[in-house]
Amino acid sequence: MTDIDQPPTSTERQQLESLDDTPHAHVFDGEPKTVRLSLAAGERVPAHRHPDREIVCFVVDGVLELTLGDENYEVETGDVIRFDGAQEIEPTARTETTALLVLAHRRE
Repeated sequence: MTDIDQPPTSTERQQLESLDDTPHAHVFDGEPKTVRLSLAAGERVPAHRHPDREIVCFVVDGVLELTLGDENYEVETGDVIRFDGAQEIEPTARTETTALLVLAHRRE
């Protein structure tokens, strides 16, 4: 078992509303990388990649237009989407939006 496969050594709990950093706030230290994304209506994160990651995005509240490579997805409150971080990623909030992202190391 590698360090990536190791379970957390203790149980951790966090309230998304209590996280101050914007637009990204790290929910927990360590792996898998867990981030709360908070965007105002119309705000976007410039196109970027996470080539060594697979990503799960859960929209807690709002509507997120998620551009993944050449495809656009409208992800709404309660929706969960999983995608390859190697492609270009550009999220844009259509309304005030909060999302939870888990960025896991890619399995070979």
